[in-house]
Amino acid sequence: MLKLQFDETDDSTYRVLCLGAHCDDIEIGCGGTILKLIEMYPNVVFYWVVFSSSEVRSKEAFTSADRFLKGANIENIVVKNFRNSFFPFVGAEIKEYFEEIKQAFSPNLVFTHYQKDAHQDHRLISDLTWNSFRDHLILEYEIPKYDGDIGNPNFFVHLDQAICQRKIQTILDVFETQKERQWFTEDTFQALLRLRGVESNSPSKFAEAFHCRKVVM
Repeated sequence: MLKLQFDETDDSTYRVLCLGAHCDDIEIGCGGTILKLIEMYPNVVFYWVVFSSSEVRSKEAFTSADRFLKGANIENIVVKNFRNSFFPFVGAEIKEYFEEIKQAFSPNLVFTHYQKDAHQDHRLISDLTWNSFRDHLILEYEIPKYDGDIGNPNFFVHLDQAICQRKIQTILDVFETQKERQWFTEDTFQALLRLRGVESNSPSKFAEAFHCRKVVM
């Protein structure tokens, strides 16, 4: 299996933009990969944006971002309050904010939602990511939910068990408002990590998976 990686230089600086429609999306979709990047590259710099929130969920989002980015260089953590589930109807305002992000931060890597995600908020964020960042490596992450829309990803990041457990436990500890959702459980998150580990023949048995539409080598 072909492997793609950043230049292995200890003092290299990589700039990573993380985009999530809702407060737990980034963590669920690519939290393990973020933890691995921080572990591998001491100079990685993060710009973290959540587009929809409430007062309670905003507190959860900031707490979670602080925990996931512990030890990393942080350019910014932003939690916006665009109306949940109505993104297509306020798309012009969200597009304008994307222009602000583009002016503020030039990333090497962008994490965003899967383009064919069934949730309309997720799809809009993915579409505007591609509209705004046309010459960047973009990895589209997946969110498990009842729609059954996670698809067939083509880019895998192998994760050891300790990182997987840290990812899952942080999500469960921080996002108290989501615990009543029947899918928001340890076994859901672990099952997807295990399945993607099987698909990518991960030595550790676990992986996160992404959709990568364009990559230059």
